[in-house]
Amino acid sequence: MNAPKYFRLVWCNTGDLIEPRYRHTASVLADGKVLVAGGYDGMRYLKSAELYDPSTGIWTTTGMMNTQRQIYTASVLTNGKVLVAGGNNAYGYLHTAELYDPLTGIWILTDNMQNARYAHTATVLTNGKVLITGGYSNVYLDSAELYDPSTETWTNTSNMNSGRGYHTASIQRDGRVLVAGGSTDGNENSAELYDPLTEIWTYTGNMTIARQRHTASVLANGKVLVTGGMGGENSAELYDSATGTWRVINNMKDERFDHTASVLANGRVLITGGYSSSALNSAELYDSSTESWIITENMNHMRNDHTASILINGKILVAGGYDDHMAINSTELYQSS
Repeated sequence: MNAPKYFRLVWCNTGDLIEPRYRHTASVLADGKVLVAGGYDGMRYLKSAELYDPSTGIWTTTGMMNTQRQIYTASVLTNGKVLVAGGNNAYGYLHTAELYDPLTGIWILTDNMQNARYAHTATVLTNGKVLITGGYSNVYLDSAELYDPSTETWTNTSNMNSGRGYHTASIQRDGRVLVAGGSTDGNENSAELYDPLTEIWTYTGNMTIARQRHTASVLANGKVLVTGGMGGENSAELYDSATGTWRVINNMKDERFDHTASVLANGRVLITGGYSSSALNSAELYDSSTESWIITENMNHMRNDHTASILINGKILVAGGYDDHMAINSTELYQSS
């Protein structure tokens, strides 16, 4: 294995969130602002939402969701609205979904999902529909469903071959969706592909290492980089869609799960935070040209269950999270020097 290299980063604090939160979502809107919504503050499930303006570095409140929720999904639709779906709160697992309209700052309830679920995935397909897969609702689910923004309705699609939650879903160049790993009362290494044209799931090669609460990133060369996770520790592997196989690559410096992975404009992948024996402030970069990891400057704050958003200006906005003691409201920006 190659020794890690070092690369200097610039992390700078920006405006604090109005409310501390983790297990929330962050969505980059068409105007470049970032919508953060929901989550948990350590005592309350949240339905509040706020907007970050990159031009000022300031957060402002926007309309509240209709339902408190955490561990849910948020998808930016082709019409610019944001679809949030599922999650859980003090009352149980959620099948509700709602739409945020950036033009009005208002949330409107839309059609309910067929199944209540949290720890699922949501993928915007090339046809504009949203594919929801798996999650948990008393059992780990194999069900999948499609949201059609033109009719604002949900329909069932074919079930996955394996039930799973805390997995990843990545859209491929050919429009198929790769679902990998997750939990099935244990760590899962299976992976499968969904074809939107046939609505059929087929198994593909198993990951080398079973893992959940990991990340998956589609690289410029079309391969998928999976990192860390529970069971995955500091390991990483690549999926090649041309062969349907996985290959282990160099390990990250730190073991981590509940971290983030962001594909930068230069093709590198920025990994931030997460949890090992405690919350982490470390960050590292994956260079796909050398298949090696570059150690970077630490973030200013340790955090897991946070979000990382790629801004229009190329900077990465890291927001919120949990720091071993409490939900945090700190946010910071990354830009390579």
